[in-house]
This record gives sequence, C-alpha cells and structure tokens, in this order.
Amino acid sequence: MHLMYFTEQPMNAYPEEEARKFGFSSTLFSNKHFDPKEASRLYNERLEEYLYAEQCGVDGIMLNEHHNAPFCMQAKINIFSSILAAMTKRVKLVQLGNPLPLVDNPVRLAEEIGMIDLISKGRLVSGFVRGAGMEQVATNANPAFNRERFEEAHDLVIKAWTEPGPWRWEGNHYQMRVVNQWVMPLQKPHPRVWIPGIFSAETVVWAAQHRYPYIALNTTLEATKTLWKIYNDAAAKVGYQAGPEQRGYLIRCHVQDNEAKAHQGGRQFMWMQGEFLGLAHPYWASPSGYSSPTSRRQRLGAPRPKAPPYENQLETLQIIAGTPDQVVKKLRILLESARPSILALWANDGNVNHADSMNCIRLLGQEVMPALRQIGKELGLDSPFELNTPVSLAYTPKEQLKPVPASA
Repeated sequence: MHLMYFTEQPMNAYPEEEARKFGFSSTLFSNKHFDPKEASRLYNERLEEYLYAEQCGVDGIMLNEHHNAPFCMQAKINIFSSILAAMTKRVKLVQLGNPLPLVDNPVRLAEEIGMIDLISKGRLVSGFVRGAGMEQVATNANPAFNRERFEEAHDLVIKAWTEPGPWRWEGNHYQMRVVNQWVMPLQKPHPRVWIPGIFSAETVVWAAQHRYPYIALNTTLEATKTLWKIYNDAAAKVGYQAGPEQRGYLIRCHVQDNEAKAHQGGRQFMWMQGEFLGLAHPYWASPSGYSSPTSRRQRLGAPRPKAPPYENQLETLQIIAGTPDQVVKKLRILLESARPSILALWANDGNVNHADSMNCIRLLGQEVMPALRQIGKELGLDSPFELNTPVSLAYTPKEQLKPVPASA
C-alpha cells in the first residue's frame, strides 16, 4: 500500500464570531481578519509536522490548495511542494492537486512541476484537479469553461513533458507560439498523475481513460463502490482491467493515546463542515456554468445541507478516531470494503494544536501504518509504486504539432 499523511492546513487563528456574523467563512469573508503573525506560526508548525511525518515512516505527504478561505492556508501547492522537495529525503510528494482551469500558462506550470521533480530526485506525484466552484470566483476564472480548460491544460502539460520542442500549440483556450521548455521532469515519460475528486462521474471516466488512479475524497463506502464500478467499466472500454492500484481513498482519521483525547481531536473535523463554521455560500460553491444546469438547480433550490452529527459519521466511517488499535480495526473494515491501494489519512484539522498533531503523526507512522501495510498484503493491495504500473495510457495528441518558423 501507499500510505499518506494529509492536513488541510487550516488557518484556525481568526475571529470565529466575526465569521458567524457574516454567515460564511470563505470567498467574501474579509481578509482584514487575517493575522500574519499567527499565520507565520502555523505555516512553520505545519512544516515541522510534515518533516516529522517523514521521520515517522509515512510513504507520502499529500498536498492541496484552496483560495480565499481560512479552512486551507495552501494558496499555491507548488510552493510547499518545493520546500518539501529540498527538505525531505524519502517521502513521495503527492500533489492533489494543481487546479488546471485556473492556470493561464500550462507550459510554465509544466516547468514548475519539472523543477520540483528534479529537486526531489523524482519523488513527485503530479495530481490535477478542476478546482472547487469557490476557486473560480476567487481567481476570476470563467466556470463555464472549467472542464474544457482542465482537459486542454492537461494535454498541453503532458505534451510539454514528453514531446521534444520546439513546437507550437493552437488550442481553444491556450495558444503558445513556442513550447520548448528546458526544465524537464526527472521521471520518464513524466511524473505519475493522480486525480482526486468527490463524485463526478465524468471525471472518474476521464481518469480511467488515461489510466490515472482516482482518489475518492472521503466519499461514503456505498458511493465509493459506485465510483469503482464506473471506473472499472470505463477502463475495460479502453482495454485494461482496473485493480486496487487505480483506487485511492482519503479518510478523516485522528489517533491519540486514549479514546477521550482522540475524540476531542476528531470532533475538529466538524470545523469545516459548518459546526465551527468553514461554510461557503452555495452560489460561490457552484457558480453558473461550473456544473450542469440540472445539478446546479438542485443544489441552489435545496436548503443548505447540514453535516451529519459527529457520532453518525463515526458510525458510517466518515470519521475515524480512537487509539491505534481502535483505528486499525476501523480502517481494516474500510480497506476490506473499498479496497484502495492508495490511502491518505487526513489526520489533523480545525483547532488541533501542534503538540497533539505531532503525537497523532507519531502514532500513525509508528503504530497504525505498519499494521495497515500488513493488512494491505493480506488483501493484495499493492501500490502503483510496488507494481511499477504504467504512468498512463499512450498519449495521443489532440492537436497536430506545428513546426516553429525560424523567425518566431
């Protein structure tokens, strides 16, 4: 198995009462409430925690990015990835991921990711995402072209990594006179690409068509089984049989030395589910054009969904919290049911302090993950790295390469 550590890097040092007055804590909640001194402290604590996770034996560090919201301090995934590329030695750096529709120059993004892969000596996993609806508002991106830009930017990045230049790109959303980057990734033909998501059947099918692992983000077990069927059917149509190595899963999982302490930290997962705020207005979460008209009408016409109580989420394995032995027993159920070879443990969130975060990381790395690796062997859940699976299906350019005139 491939076992990762993850945190949203919450900016928990902000006046909660002001956000409650406003009603939401993302997108338009004023940044006058941002405290740079506290943010500096939190960034450096998170860095210390990531380095400690490597010491404790995790296989990978999962990173993401969001914008205009205190629930996530990662404003640019490539920045923390670059820092960790230089400061870590062994762990995979798993970007889940760069929001492609927000990128105005995919070739420059390809260069940045190439630099990170070179500095890390080939430890990068380059995941791509469409970006949440709020990201479209925060970065002034047109949500109506979200999927089109995602797919075209992806194709351009992959070609930039694999096709010798110079050549030019004339697409619907990107026009590049010269593509001839000199910062190429160390990994060949290119770094592994993993695709995370909640439940977009179209994205699941697209990932399967490219043979990219799909990482289900804390979906229910029943929904996850449906995702795998969609993936498996799409894979079969393009000529291969999908296995656990194409399946990933992110689970909220907090562990401490005693059960009471574990639940104290586990309840912090309710932070961005609305109990301690962390909310976005539905118009920001699903701007016009971002999703299908039917889906958007259903979302906007319904009352704001309320997260199930903490106890219910424990029962349905949406949240796992407890001592190492208790956590391993629950995770075994999840692994037997969902059968992912890639497992990301979302371990710390909300107002969990630095000391408790460090202890959680220690227990995960030294006690929980060794047990999970044994369970993975029993269940035949070998990671893509163990199997040395193909990075992707053979890439067929949608656009014809065009020679660059000498005068260009």
